[in-house]
Formats: sequence, C-alpha cells, structure tokens
Amino acid sequence: MAFKLPKVIDKIQFGLLSPDEIRKMSVVRVITADTYDEDGTAIPSGLIDGRLGTIDPGQRCKTCGNRVGECEGHFGHIELARPIIHVGFNKKIYKILRAVCSECSRILLNDEEIYKVKQELVKYKKRWDQINTNLINEILKKAAKTDQCPHCGKNQTKIRLEKPTTYYEESRKKGKGKGGERKKLSPSDIRDRLERIPDDDCPLLGINPKYARPEWMILTVLPVPPVAMRPSITLESSIRSEDDLTHKLVDIIRINQRLRENIEAGAPQLIVEDLWELLQYHVTTYFNNEVSGIPPARHRSGRALRTLTQRLKGKEGRFRSNLCGKRVDFSSRTVISPDPNLSINEVGVPEEIAKQLTIPERVTEWNIEELKDLVMRGPANHPGANYIIRQEGLRIDLRFVKEKRNVADSLEPGFIVERHLKDGDIVLFNRQPSLHRMSIMAHKVKVMPYRTFRLNLCVCPPYNADFDGDEMNLHVPQSEEAQAEARTLMLAQEQISSPRYGGPLIGANWDYVSASYLLTRKGSYFTKQEAMQLIISSGYNKDLPEPEIKEPVELWSGKQIFSLFIPKGTHYTTRAKICQKCSECLKENCKYDAYVTVRDGILKTGVIDKKAIGSQIEGSLLGRILVDYGTDAAREFLDGITKLLVKVLSYKGFTMGFWNIDIPREAKARIDEILDEAEKKTRETIDAYRQGILERLPGRTQEETLEMKIMEVLSTARATASDVAGEYLGMENEAVIMAKTGARGS
Repeated sequence: MAFKLPKVIDKIQFGLLSPDEIRKMSVVRVITADTYDEDGTAIPSGLIDGRLGTIDPGQRCKTCGNRVGECEGHFGHIELARPIIHVGFNKKIYKILRAVCSECSRILLNDEEIYKVKQELVKYKKRWDQINTNLINEILKKAAKTDQCPHCGKNQTKIRLEKPTTYYEESRKKGKGKGGERKKLSPSDIRDRLERIPDDDCPLLGINPKYARPEWMILTVLPVPPVAMRPSITLESSIRSEDDLTHKLVDIIRINQRLRENIEAGAPQLIVEDLWELLQYHVTTYFNNEVSGIPPARHRSGRALRTLTQRLKGKEGRFRSNLCGKRVDFSSRTVISPDPNLSINEVGVPEEIAKQLTIPERVTEWNIEELKDLVMRGPANHPGANYIIRQEGLRIDLRFVKEKRNVADSLEPGFIVERHLKDGDIVLFNRQPSLHRMSIMAHKVKVMPYRTFRLNLCVCPPYNADFDGDEMNLHVPQSEEAQAEARTLMLAQEQISSPRYGGPLIGANWDYVSASYLLTRKGSYFTKQEAMQLIISSGYNKDLPEPEIKEPVELWSGKQIFSLFIPKGTHYTTRAKICQKCSECLKENCKYDAYVTVRDGILKTGVIDKKAIGSQIEGSLLGRILVDYGTDAAREFLDGITKLLVKVLSYKGFTMGFWNIDIPREAKARIDEILDEAEKKTRETIDAYRQGILERLPGRTQEETLEMKIMEVLSTARATASDVAGEYLGMENEAVIMAKTGARGS
C-alpha cells in the first residue's frame, strides 16, 4: 500500500444545496407521516425508514449495511407542493429583491457602474482572497434607490417585508406608498424573479453562482435529516416518543399532502393559499422556532419545540456546549481559597482529589520497591495506587484485590502502576473564562487536608481570581512528554512577565503592600529575637547582617530585613506610590522617604509599596529582578517576601475602624468651604449656559462643554477635599496607608 501524505485544508467554501443536489444525496423520498406500524416496524418511505439509518443496536442500516455507531445516517427528502421561503435567508432575499428589476431581474445599475464595481471586486478578491462585503452592501443600497431599470426601462416598485416571510410590492409614490397599488408576492413569484437573475450579476449581489444561485433560497425540496440526528426513545411503558424534529416533519408532510391534494382537486384559491401559508409556518418553525412575529410551535403540554436553530445556538447549543465545552478525564473542580504559605509554583490539592486522580508510572528496576509500597497501601490510603496495568494490557483494579502483597510481589519492569497524586507532581490549573495564555498555568502539587484548592495570592491577577466562591479546574498530564512541556513552558514562574506590556503580571498586592510599607518605613526597628522570628518564618537560613543600631540595644531596621531577599548586585531606583510629587525632588533626602534606592541588593532609602512589588506595574523592583536574574530568582524573591510580610502583619497588627475616617471640626469646616466654592462655580457655569454666553470648547457642543466644565470643577473639589482630609488623618492612619501605598482604595 502506497504511503499517503496527510492533506492540509487550505480553505472551506460554503454554498447552498440546489434541489437537484438534495435529491442526489437523498436515499428515499419521504411521502408518509407515519413512523411505525402496529408491529413496531418502521414504515417504508416514512420518517423512520430503514434507509435513513438505524438507531436500534440489533438492526443494520438498509443503505450502508452498518450498525449503530458505524452508520452516520443518510438524508431523505420531501417534494414540496409549492415553493417555500427559507427563513434563514430572509434578509438576503429582501436585499436582492430591492436591488434587481421586477421585470428583467437585472441589477439596477447601468453598464458603466457594473463594469466599475466588478473591477473593484476582482481587485479586492485578488489581493485579499475574500469578498469585499462593504462594497457589496454599498451596491445593494445604491441599486435599491433606482426608480427605473437602466436595462429594460421598467418603472420599479417598492418591496416591503412584513415579518416573518410575507413580501409586498407597491408603486413608488409619495406619502410612503399611499394611493399606490399593493400586491402580495408569493414564494413562486419571488422564485421566478430570482431565477431570471443572470450569473454575471450574481457576484454584485455577494453570491458566487458556481456554489449558490439566488433561487435556491426558496425551497422546492426539503432535506429530511437522518434518524441518528432525531432518535426516538422508548419509555418505561413501551411507548415510543419521537424527537421534536420528527414531530415537526410530521406536520410538514401532512400539510404538504393536503396542499397537493387540494391543488390537484382544483380547490378554491383561498383554501390553497391558507394551506400554503400553514406549510410556510411549519417549515419556518422547523428551521427556527423563535422567529419574531409568529407563535412558536408547541407540544400538547405547552412546551416549545426545540428545532434546528435552537439546537445550534446559545449556551446549551451544539457549538458552545458540545464542541467548545468538552468534558475530559483526569480533571477535577472545586472552590479555591488562599494560602500565603504556598509558593507561587504550588497548588494545594485536597487529599480526597489526590486519591482519585492518578499518574501512570512505569515500573523499572530503580522504582519497583517504591511502587510495591504504593500498591500495598491501595486506593484508600494516600499515597497509594488505584490500578496496575500488566504488559499484556490486563488492568487490575486494586479496590477489589484482598491479597495486595501477592499483587505487589508480582510487579515486574514494564508494568504500569497508576498511582495517586503526590507532592511535586505537575498539574495544569485553569480558571474560566480562559481569556489569555495565563488563564491556564502549571503548578506543583501540594497535597493538603480539607476540600478546596489552595493557591498563593500573588497568582490571582493572571487568573482574575478572587475568593468569593470562585471555582477552578485542575488537569493532570498523563504522559512524560506532557509533564515535561508543562514544567518547561507553563510553570507559573515562567508567566510572571505579561506578554501585553512586559511588566510582571504576578506580584504582591493588597495586604502584602500594606505590610511592606509598615516594614520599610522610617522608625521600623526590630530586636534580634523579633528579626529572627520574621526571617525564619520566610525560609531565610543565612546569618543576620550587622544591626543598624548597636547601643543601647541591638536593633535591625525593616529595610535591612527586606534587603535579605533582594539578590546581591541589584541596583534600582524609583519613586514610591506615596510620592507627594514635590516641585523639587530631594531624592535620597526626601522627607517622605518616597525615593526608593537599592544598591548592590541593599535597600538604602525609600519605602516599599505597590510601585516596587505590585502586579501589573511597569518598572517595578520585581520586574528588575526578573529581567536581570531570571524567573527562578523572581519566584524566590516573591515567595520569600510574601511569607515575611504575612508575619509582619501578624506581628504589628493592621485594622481599621470608624476612628480611621473621623476628622476634626476645623478640617470639616475647610472641606465645607471647598464644596461651597465648587457649588458656586457650578451655578455660575449653569447660568452662563442658560444665558447663551458659555464659551464652547473646541470640537464640543454647548451641552458637552457644560458637562465637562462641571465635571472639572467637581473633580478638583473632590481632590482638594481629599488632600485636606489626608493632612489631618496622617500616614499613621490605616485607611490612609492602604490608599496611599496602593494596597486598596484611593
């Protein structure tokens, strides 16, 4: 057998099925609305005809001879007694009817205009390999405004669409058609007009005549989907219940048969038209049962039928529910909660989940003893194992093995043991909606008690996660290759830098920012015992530096303790978030200690706040460490300072009450003056607007100018009042600390 190279799909061309194509792909013409006879056998030429496929495990398809699962089903067809408008193409039909002549069906543009737009369409197609939809819409709009056909000279009528599928034409007289003759267009009339459109004009209407003709939007043959698409079910009472699509097709066949019989019997035109409209209703609701303007088709119980459009669109439809929202094995989902003691690379996994999710590990002469121990522990004890797969493919479920010693002793190199998750295993962690690359990252397992996933707060921003009930998904890679890719490419520390702006997306926020300010501000000193307690809680295992103050008691500054976690050789300067933006910057001599200087890994001046360690901050200290020393150093820095800062908060305490926002009377009086002045300016601006003397801003209307000036006055007043409150509250106030350092609020 010759080796065949795989083919690559270059493009997909969509088109319309012609009546002849529908008949060719059909295996049976459906003519009867009945499904089963008294014996429960499918009726020939009915909606469950054996040639349409099979849903019974004991039967073979009469077309392909395959059984259920192998036979995909085959289409049938219904010959419609009269043409029916396809509701899905209603808007397109309406645009085309307005753009073509009612007599000769040529597009309502002269030859010069046709030649010009054809050249533009060809040029665009050649350059971009797609249709210029904007130009097509312009052509349709321009043609619809033409009153007389430039080809046959016929005066044009106005086409009106009354939803859902009723078309009228009326003369183009003033007064919106008043006094003009109004005529209803039947689907046959519309199909006749569309049939007369020449192939040369089709590209101007946005149609490729090779794959679609306009008249094919009007149905004369209706495809009947395979039985596999609309399977019937058998209830407990042995009564068969048919699918909603089958119910709808039954209605179509019955009305279609009545319409054909009345036409052949020469029935009055009124009866024929009523049946024709009823057939149009059933075909419309078969395609879409939520069309505005017509009542939805319902069961006897009152439930609306779920027809073709409803099966495809929406959250529960085929695309979002089945194709995009797949369910997978080796995954779990539960609520998330924070754990500041974890590394950013770690995820806390409940032991109950760790015992259910497994990793296949091949037995070798180096790990056979370890895997024997896991087999002996079994599925109920963590760490243990759930399954053994022998070399011949036999799978042993350890839940049902009583003598585990015998099974463990039978292990040989080449066997596969599906063991529990254990500390250090690599897993993928995901929070929906997955909007960017960092919505799914790799973490190392840390098996923990209780029933929630635990993660470090620093990795919340890329997941956009909080802890008000959010749930996340965990996936376990099964192959060595997948695990290696996850470790190398997807590990959380490799995603610290944001691809959007280059700054760190993972960083310390909220409590960490408040704690870093409390730790590094002036006057923050610690005894040796206190300093040792702080650094040992963060995993630092080296010696303390020389104390900053030696007499009368040895004291270490918060800056010294923070510096222990900055890599040696780091040089960095920035203005902290608390910077007052003075007219002259004193830099290292700043009285607010807002000028941050790091020299050779030592924090010399300034306080550490969000500007230095926060996430989504360009030019931060964390970003500098990431660029200069790599992701390992950035992760170690983050892990170290977050554990340190949690201990700082628990040591110093940080709380907020009503007294934090209480200001003295003189401050309230100053704020009242500021607000009164703002109100006065606002009233003057409104008066100027009413008198018509308000000077208009460039490019703005009078109303927009009024709004912008009022907003400017009020925002200035708010900022000034905030500054006054800040003067009296001071930087010892917890509320001010949170706002000024960027921890929370403003």
